[in-house]
Amino acid sequence: MSQPELDHGSARIFASPLARRLARESGLNLAGLAGSGPRGRIVERDVKKALASGEVRQTVSAADARLATSASTEITRKFYALDSYEEIPHDLMRKAIARRLTESIQTVPHFYLDAECEIDALLRLREDFNSASPKGSDDAAQWKTSVNDYIIKAMALALQEVPDANVTYTPEAMLRHRSSDIGVAVAIPGGLVTPIIRNAQAKTIREVAQEVKELAERARARKLRPDEYEGGVSAVSNLGMYGVKSFSAIINPPQSTILAVGQGAPRLIVRDGAPVVATMLSVTLSCDHRAIDGALGAQLLAAFKRFIEHPAAMLA
Repeated sequence: MSQPELDHGSARIFASPLARRLARESGLNLAGLAGSGPRGRIVERDVKKALASGEVRQTVSAADARLATSASTEITRKFYALDSYEEIPHDLMRKAIARRLTESIQTVPHFYLDAECEIDALLRLREDFNSASPKGSDDAAQWKTSVNDYIIKAMALALQEVPDANVTYTPEAMLRHRSSDIGVAVAIPGGLVTPIIRNAQAKTIREVAQEVKELAERARARKLRPDEYEGGVSAVSNLGMYGVKSFSAIINPPQSTILAVGQGAPRLIVRDGAPVVATMLSVTLSCDHRAIDGALGAQLLAAFKRFIEHPAAMLA
């Protein structure tokens, strides 16, 4: 009777069915184990010993990660002629982004909620607010707010209204935050950073707008301090200015949610039984299911929608 075997490249690993099942369920790669069974076969006790020590699992995982990265790069190159592309090595930022977002999508159970928000009242309020700005000595307005500034404020207030969603998951406990610290996705050459607007719920729209502008400028100059982009409980990622109608964003741990914002555009809707044209904004809320269940996420998105559609409430 032949022994069960696993093929890892050119090497074959002999292991009993029970050992293979236990290793698979525990996330243990058998490549680094020495078997104590007949002819060196890996058996159940070998797997249990490795799991108990923890050392083999960590060593093998690191080795497998390097091998997988190397193999993936080499295999991908083979699809293309050598003179058909330019190879641009990853800088530290791109490596960090790739690592964090891969870890997020693999370890954080995402679910997504969509909503359509009517923003005509918000656009009128923004226009009135911006037109009220006094001129400086250079004849430039002293303040100018964007739709995104109101979205950040609305998200911060919604988290205050639904405090059970203003949380961070840890294996031991849920961290319920007193303030709403909102990250703002900023595209910079070679990557993306998410500076944090701390205590956003307590700041005026004007203060939010000024802080977003300053942090974005410093982000593009790569002058942010770690405390300015680490942490936070939620984030806003807006691609509406690129004509994107809607999309889903990946959560940036330790945050529990991220709001993906599309383009506001005129659409035909039904109001009081009659068709009317309204400016509608598509948003998608990504939630960490370990911290936020479906009903709770729906409450948070509903609260956000109320603030966006009744923006005067944000000025109270």
